[in-house]
Amino acid sequence: MRGPEERSLRKSIDSYTVLGPWLVTADEIGDPSGLDLHLSVNGETRQKSNTSYLIYGIAKLISVYSEVMTLQPGDIIATGTPEGVGQIVPGDTVVLTIPDIGELTMPVVGRD
Repeated sequence: MRGPEERSLRKSIDSYTVLGPWLVTADEIGDPSGLDLHLSVNGETRQKSNTSYLIYGIAKLISVYSEVMTLQPGDIIATGTPEGVGQIVPGDTVVLTIPDIGELTMPVVGRD
C-alpha cells in the first residue's frame, strides 16, 4: 500500500503483514544484523538486500522502541523496506527468502 496514509497503517491492515510459516528466536539465527533478504514477484527479483543496510541496526531499533513501549517476548518490530517496492495485483505470487531461515510464498488475492 502506498499513498498519503500514515506509514504505520500500511502494515496494520488485516492480511497486509504476512508472518510465517514459522518464526525463529534469537538463538536460532546468530547475528540478525547480517541476514540476506530476497523478494521476488512472479519469479522476478524485486528486492535483494541485507539487514546490515538498515538505517538503524537491530540493536538500535530494539533500544528506541523499548524507550516508548513495553516489549514482550514474541513482539515483532516492523522495519522499513529496501528499494524495489512496486505494485502487486491479484494473481501475483510474492516469495520472500531468508537463507538459513526459510521461504514464504504469498499468493496475492483481491478483496471481496
